[in-house]
Amino acid sequence: MKPLTVVIPYSPGPFFEKTLLCLTKSGLVERFVIVEPHGQSRMEPTSHAGGVTFRPNAGGPSSAGVSQDPVHLKIPRCHVLVAGPLLSHETLSLILAGIRTKYLLFLLGSQQISIEPKALKRILGVADSTKAGLVYSDFYDGSEHGKTLHPLNDYQPGSVRDDFDFGAMILFSVPAVRKALKKYGVIPGVKSAGLYDLRLKVSIDHSVYHLQEPLYSVIGPMIGTDEPSYKPSGSEKIFAYVDPRNEAVQKEMETVFTDYLKKIGAYLPPHYFREVEQTPKSFPVEASVVIPVRNRKETIAEAVKSALSQETDFPFNVIVVDNHSRDGTTAVLSDLARQYSGLKHIVPKRTDLGDLGIGGCWNEALRHEACGRYAVQLDSDDLYSSSRTLQKMVDMLRQGNYAMVIGSYTLVDSRLDEIPPGLIDHREWTDENGHNNVLRINGLGAPRGFNTGLMRKISFHNVSYGEDYVAALRICREYRIGRIYESLYLCRRWSGNTDAALSIEEANRNNAFKDKVRTIEILARQKMLRGRDLE
Repeated sequence: MKPLTVVIPYSPGPFFEKTLLCLTKSGLVERFVIVEPHGQSRMEPTSHAGGVTFRPNAGGPSSAGVSQDPVHLKIPRCHVLVAGPLLSHETLSLILAGIRTKYLLFLLGSQQISIEPKALKRILGVADSTKAGLVYSDFYDGSEHGKTLHPLNDYQPGSVRDDFDFGAMILFSVPAVRKALKKYGVIPGVKSAGLYDLRLKVSIDHSVYHLQEPLYSVIGPMIGTDEPSYKPSGSEKIFAYVDPRNEAVQKEMETVFTDYLKKIGAYLPPHYFREVEQTPKSFPVEASVVIPVRNRKETIAEAVKSALSQETDFPFNVIVVDNHSRDGTTAVLSDLARQYSGLKHIVPKRTDLGDLGIGGCWNEALRHEACGRYAVQLDSDDLYSSSRTLQKMVDMLRQGNYAMVIGSYTLVDSRLDEIPPGLIDHREWTDENGHNNVLRINGLGAPRGFNTGLMRKISFHNVSYGEDYVAALRICREYRIGRIYESLYLCRRWSGNTDAALSIEEANRNNAFKDKVRTIEILARQKMLRGRDLE
């Protein structure tokens, strides 16, 4: 028997048959399983000795531009599975029940995938030698201009996001899959998170191996453009996980991930929280708005005035940490500081260690003698949405014994006009499970307020990406985080954003950093839970 079963969702597009044909040349494929979701079918499949034929389904939905002529695929060993969604447990169970090969290759997406016969031999060889439960590889983005390398990240214990990028081709060890399902079971009724659940369970006892070689090309429909032919699901909608239309899918993902945390001993029950110690130290003001800045001459004055215009029942100040700006920002701030006594303009002296990251700037503000009992974030190109934002943040910090409070924000353009998806309120957060689910998502929102005494002990990482996420993970390991679901903040999306127009390498670097942070946090939670079990 040949070692490989290939699973691919049926697509009426022009690339489907080309992808299958290139795989038949390898001689390593025992069977092709073409998944056609029932209830969505535009074509009715008929398998026969010469391959498979898809005929128009008169009762199914039609689509403009989709041919209603029969599609004949002259590919032997094809089996059509009319079932539910490919990512459901039900469909995955049906696939597993019908195969006898050692390996299972999933081809995901609707783009054409070009695979050389020797590439399949290579990935199977790596799977055999490493005994990995899952193998994936780098690839090329193909276009009329040639091929461009598309590298992927290594998998870590913290690579637990449901949209971790494996590329368009994932190889599973069937024995590893069967062992994982037998040992850890199946969560019934999962319709969208089945493959995510399978990946997490396989990874508990088996390695996930990243082959740092491009073994295939993804040839998309974007001919004549400079865009990559392949886009992972996570890049299509950066805010997909907070979109209310995706609530049911996200709840499934959370259920699957929470179950995984329990199985690896990293799940924190809600009663584990500690009270925030109230420091007896006196503070010069009740709250400080903290604004780290570097080279934001065009927006810093507006941000500072937004902070200074807050109306509160307590004294506050604004601390701007100017990270050695060179574009005129320093002059703008110096002029504002002469006008407003509540503005503290700090230029760090640590030039001998190089420029600070955003997290390092936060540490400068927190340790400054002018810092208040609570510190509330405002980015140098954003604004508070009303004059009561600071009051609402501090009220919640005071009343709820929270170590951190996070509000909600509205996305706007450079002219402050609202842009889709508008309000980002992170309603996926719950008091019962938010501190666990936060390991699955990539951010928590804004504005963010902190207990200064606690943050002086914890400190921020001296980085300029993910410093707030690292702090939040550390905080919610032991303390409660409060949420405010009304918009308190205007977040500009413009070309000057630090995450605007990232290259593949830059995006990979950011994602790898957060995966590393999650790895450290998961290990810390496992250690903490083992310690409490011994008490």
